[in-house]
Amino acid sequence: MQEATTFLFVPGNRSDRFDKALATGADVIVLDLEDSVARGDKATARTEVVRWLSEGGRACVRVNSVGDPEHIGDVDALSDLPGLTAVMVPKADDSVRYLDLRQRLRCPVIALIESAVGVDRSGVIAADPGVARLAFGHLDYAVDLGAEPTRIAMLHARSQLVLASRVANKPGPVDGVTTALNDGAVLADDVRYAIELGMAGKLLIHPSQVEPSRTAFHPSDIAVAHARKIVDAAASGAAVRVDGFMVDAPVLARAHAVLRAAGAPTPHVD
Repeated sequence: MQEATTFLFVPGNRSDRFDKALATGADVIVLDLEDSVARGDKATARTEVVRWLSEGGRACVRVNSVGDPEHIGDVDALSDLPGLTAVMVPKADDSVRYLDLRQRLRCPVIALIESAVGVDRSGVIAADPGVARLAFGHLDYAVDLGAEPTRIAMLHARSQLVLASRVANKPGPVDGVTTALNDGAVLADDVRYAIELGMAGKLLIHPSQVEPSRTAFHPSDIAVAHARKIVDAAASGAAVRVDGFMVDAPVLARAHAVLRAAGAPTPHVD
């Protein structure tokens, strides 16, 4: 969960899609009991999710929000399920008892920030010992603000979640969905933008989005070659220039991070 980058949502009442979602290779499958399930289908969705997780399936589950009448039933049904890998709490703010939920379900808790209050209190939420990671629901957040879900309008919130995660020594937050289902270029550009800000994962809503997202999160061959060039040049310990730029400690640290993300070996650094 800490290193996961691709989180694929599947409606909880579409059990015919559970195995197909697993076959996409997404790092985390998120079976949804909240927004993608109509009110009248909630009980059916819960039953299908529990059945699949009880029969060998493994997934995260987005439960209904704490204030929703379905929330308690969701938590009760998910207790003691061996296939439950994480739980995602929507409409997250600092009133949720995350540690209690983590201990009850015995799995990591992802706090999905979707409101002005949630963003404002993101530092407290990220620091909560029950929270494993933050995620950003920018579409709901934009509605709460009365803003458009554009990059400029959402920049402060994204940066706030990145900062809160770093201060709490948690993994980078998971960015919100891209609604363009048939345009991999748009998705890849959204992921690159999220990475530029310090986000480290992406919520996905269609199987076709998994591979472009995975590719975008993986450093390019050019980036890896440049990072290797920096690391090799700095091996002597002396001040060096690479391609006309000075290599100092932050530049070297970034190069090592790129190589780690690519799975490339790096020399030991004391």
